[in-house]
Amino acid sequence: MNIEFRKAETADAKTLVDIYDSSFYDDFVRYGECPAYGRTEEMMEQSIIDYPKFLIMCDSLAVGCISCKETEPGTYEVGCLCVIPAFQGKGIGTSAMEFVKSYYSGWKRFTLITPVDKSENVRFYTKRCGFDIQSEETDGNVRVVRFILERQD
Repeated sequence: MNIEFRKAETADAKTLVDIYDSSFYDDFVRYGECPAYGRTEEMMEQSIIDYPKFLIMCDSLAVGCISCKETEPGTYEVGCLCVIPAFQGKGIGTSAMEFVKSYYSGWKRFTLITPVDKSENVRFYTKRCGFDIQSEETDGNVRVVRFILERQD
């Protein structure tokens, strides 16, 4: 299994909509809402411009996405890390976090949010990626956990 990362372009919007819809359908059903689900291609094109994204390629097939945006010098918000269900549990998400840590080599901290009741996500970010839980908050009608990963060197 060969994992590579490619900076997304607006021409990738349809592919990214398909990846997001596949990855976040269960969240949409579970919570009745999900900001990453059901985007139009036009919305995704604008998101690619506003929030830099990388396609996650597995053996030349687009299977996921990771996006980060610098919110202040050295601090990056992970807006999305998703892998289509058929490829989850294979270390791809962990590889994606390692990739952005090397790509944004001057990082001081990464932050992100995920639903508090998604124990698999909480476990992934704390155990596999080294994030700490910073706080809990409400986003719409969903309780979320805010994670933080601070550089230790």
